[in-house]
Amino acid sequence: MFEFLLCSMLTILPDYLYRRYVQGRRFGREITLYSVWYELRYGITACVMLTLTLITLVFYFHPSTKNVTSAFRTVAILPETGGRVAEIFVGLNQTVEAGTPLFRLDSTEQEAAVELARRQIAEVEAETTVAQTELAAADGVIVQAEAAVRQAQDEYDTQVELNRLNANVVARREIERRQVALEGRKGALTAALSSRQTLETKIASLLPSQKASAEAALKQASAELDKTTVRAGVTGTLHQFTLRVGEVVNPMLRPAGVLVPSEAGKVALIAGFGQIEAQVLKVGMIAEATCVGKPFTIIPMVVTEVQDVIAGGQIRASDQLVDVTQLARPGTLTVFLEPLFAGALDGIPPGSSCIANAYTNSHDELESPDISSLRWVYLHVVDTVGLVHAMILRMQAVMLPVQTLVLGGH
Repeated sequence: MFEFLLCSMLTILPDYLYRRYVQGRRFGREITLYSVWYELRYGITACVMLTLTLITLVFYFHPSTKNVTSAFRTVAILPETGGRVAEIFVGLNQTVEAGTPLFRLDSTEQEAAVELARRQIAEVEAETTVAQTELAAADGVIVQAEAAVRQAQDEYDTQVELNRLNANVVARREIERRQVALEGRKGALTAALSSRQTLETKIASLLPSQKASAEAALKQASAELDKTTVRAGVTGTLHQFTLRVGEVVNPMLRPAGVLVPSEAGKVALIAGFGQIEAQVLKVGMIAEATCVGKPFTIIPMVVTEVQDVIAGGQIRASDQLVDVTQLARPGTLTVFLEPLFAGALDGIPPGSSCIANAYTNSHDELESPDISSLRWVYLHVVDTVGLVHAMILRMQAVMLPVQTLVLGGH
């Protein structure tokens, strides 16, 4: 209607003025209700053609859509492990910070695992102390074995020397016995050295490895214990949190509640434009929006992303063939709109329905020195008619309460 009124001022009104003041025809005499079409046929025909052209230019180069919403995603409150609720720290609709404990599951088993891991660490440490004591004892055994070897060596050397000076003084059997005793003492020394090396290896490698394994088990048990306390992943408000002490919670079952992030719905608007505007909508286009949750307000926006696929044509592999008629319903082109100024979406409840316009800007092409005059005029007309859509959006912003509360059957 607004486009028709505007176009009539450029077509029907001049035609009427010409008929009235140049040809002298007057309403009620030459111009009647039945002769309006004949008398004003040129103006009416031009008005209809100009209106259709204007509407086409406006809606194509400055697309509009009512499929706009401040979409947001919630965070499901789920424990990582199943268990019975032992304690609840928060209430329904409470605002929590990230990391705030929400509820705790029964942790008897996890606490026992932590205590067992700690005892294993203490056991390894005690065994290390015992091994160090045994190492000191092994050093003493080595000293004794070395002294025994020296004594046996001295006795053997003495017998051999006596036998060399006088073979009748020392019997051959006695020398052999001394030699066997010497070899025994050397074997005892080797065994003592091996025992000491075994203790050193145990202290240096085995016991540290056992302690590291016990510490890893303690870390894992502590992590499992920490999982029994469910915390808020983000800052937000709890909804549908009706958990009770004694209730069994399992991550495979329903969530314990829903956490709505504090920034939900305040980052961007998601709009669904018609497919015919796919060649017009570009990143960086200026847009405007008005929402039902905040009437009488125009929010300046900018197009930050244009989804390059249309969700209506999505196909998922299954055991049944998909008929094309199931995909015949045309989908929309998903566009993300972000406010130009911080806080512009404050006061709009997340999930609100909105109306949005996007405006084509030909400034860069108009600044080109190679542009033709006809093209220059055409682009100026295209940019100018965006004012019509901007005025319509403001009229819609004013009429939103009336349409919703009165005409909508509230």
